[in-house]
Amino acid sequence: MAQAKKVEIKNRKAKFEYHFVDTYEAGLKLVGTEVKALRAGNANLSDAYCVFRDNDLDVHSMYIGEYKYGNQNNHETRRVRRLLLKKSELRKLQRKVEEKGNTIVPYRLYFNDRGFAKLEIALAKGKKSYDKRDQIKERDQKRELERLKKISI
Repeated sequence: MAQAKKVEIKNRKAKFEYHFVDTYEAGLKLVGTEVKALRAGNANLSDAYCVFRDNDLDVHSMYIGEYKYGNQNNHETRRVRRLLLKKSELRKLQRKVEEKGNTIVPYRLYFNDRGFAKLEIALAKGKKSYDKRDQIKERDQKRELERLKKISI
């Protein structure tokens, strides 16, 4: 059997905006055309956020583009999607989110080895502006060091 290409969609801005406290792997409740569009890599997590509703965790504003070969039964691109987690994890997350400064951020969307779509969510705290400046400075210094190593070799 041929090896299928790995689909991995990341919210790269999330690491810059938040300190990740804890990460969880959640399943997604999807319809067929959404899965096919995801396998084609047609998704975006940059505007997505997670909200508790009736003791369930939902992801809002996650973009999954329409399936190219879908018919009139194609899905909505930004509909609310339910996240599938164990009850104990949901209760723990709900308690943590009620604390000041904590939020749940969707970070990475991928297919596991069994072929199921998974969303990696992170319990996160927002960064202050000076934390962001420090991170930019560290990244620039690291880039300069790598450039100097290349030149010296």
